[in-house]
Amino acid sequence: MTSDTKNRTETTSQTPVSTAILEHVNVTVTNPERTAKMLGDIFGWVVRWEGPSQMGGRTIHVGLPGDGQSYLALYTFDTNSVADGSSYGQAGGLNHLAMTVDDLDETEARIIAAGYETHTHGDYEPGRRFYFHDHDNIEYEIVSYR
Repeated sequence: MTSDTKNRTETTSQTPVSTAILEHVNVTVTNPERTAKMLGDIFGWVVRWEGPSQMGGRTIHVGLPGDGQSYLALYTFDTNSVADGSSYGQAGGLNHLAMTVDDLDETEARIIAAGYETHTHGDYEPGRRFYFHDHDNIEYEIVSYR
């Protein structure tokens, strides 16, 4: 472990820290069905729930089959219910989503077969990675630590 990594993982408090697990990320997309299909085709994810959103519009939750811990919420807005300037009314309002995969080359082949262009390939510690943008210009980072 490098000293930089060590510094980032040390706690400064003697109080035990509760474990935090990322439950979901909610991203605004123009067509949640299209994005859900893309994620299913590339990563094997399934629709876990879909229905109306509390903000107006609708949402589809996608994730690994049988995995109840985390998912991606694909939100689309009702133009009458979103306040001006809200990120809920802007498709792609984030930097990127990162996914870890076992086989980087096989995943890249599926992404290219789905019609997306990969870029910014890197091979440095702690793993190999590349990026691609989807139809809403959302950037995905794909990483393998194997």
